Amino acid sequence: MFWSIVRIAVLSYLGLMLLLYLFQSRLVYFPTRTLEGTPGQFGMTFEDVALETSDGVKLHAWFVPAPEGRGTVLFCHGNGGNISHRLPTLQTFRLMGLNTLIFDYRGYGRSEGSPDEEGTYRDAEAAWTWLVETKKIPPEGIVLFGRSLGGAVAARLAEMHAPAGLVLESTFTSLPDRGAELYWFLPVRLLSRYRYDTRKRLPKITCPVLIVHSPDDEIIPFAHGRRLFEAANEPKKFLEIRGGHNEGFLLSGPDYETPLAEFIRGCIPANEPRP
Repeated sequence: MFWSIVRIAVLSYLGLMLLLYLFQSRLVYFPTRTLEGTPGQFGMTFEDVALETSDGVKLHAWFVPAPEGRGTVLFCHGNGGNISHRLPTLQTFRLMGLNTLIFDYRGYGRSEGSPDEEGTYRDAEAAWTWLVETKKIPPEGIVLFGRSLGGAVAARLAEMHAPAGLVLESTFTSLPDRGAELYWFLPVRLLSRYRYDTRKRLPKITCPVLIVHSPDDEIIPFAHGRRLFEAANEPKKFLEIRGGHNEGFLLSGPDYETPLAEFIRGCIPANEPRP
């Protein structure tokens, strides 16, 4: 009887590990296809943009110009929803006098394909290429902004190129780090097929870095933000906000918006040409 119970427990544990390994994408990506709105509904003019990745996937994006805008933000969003759920942030950047390009990863919104780690990196690369080659915006005029999982994507882009600055908001150190905290009873680091190792990239990034995080974040613990800050090179800043993972930037108001605007504008040369 005892060994039967042990056998069942072992088989159940092994089965749970197999499920975690095979269905990881469902724990990482939560895309939605339907767009809930457009920048036009917030009174913003915008350009519908079609991107194509190096592996031939067609992506959907919006370019939102700001009147008299100086500097451009390349926005890498988080793992849920699609670009239509980031309209308040697009409006915030526009009010700051910043142009924004926001794109949907493969499998999100109107973008083709299905998401995976390498694919999201290719998607961000396509957005960067569009800004630099099509819009003729030099790298020193582009600030990369990544929220949550998008911070890991933006960090990879910053490692590969030379942007004016990098903002990591509510971002984890790495996916295995966070997974090991959530599923402490499983060998997550051995099973993980997705790395998104933000902290590992930061020592190789030379542009100014701003880390934004809230102690109230219930999804990505505040300690992740502090560890990212420790890993980053100077010049770097840390902005502590308040509120949960998905609403901290809204609840913090001017305490969030003013320092963020100062950081981004400080990264962009005063004579940066407008697109």
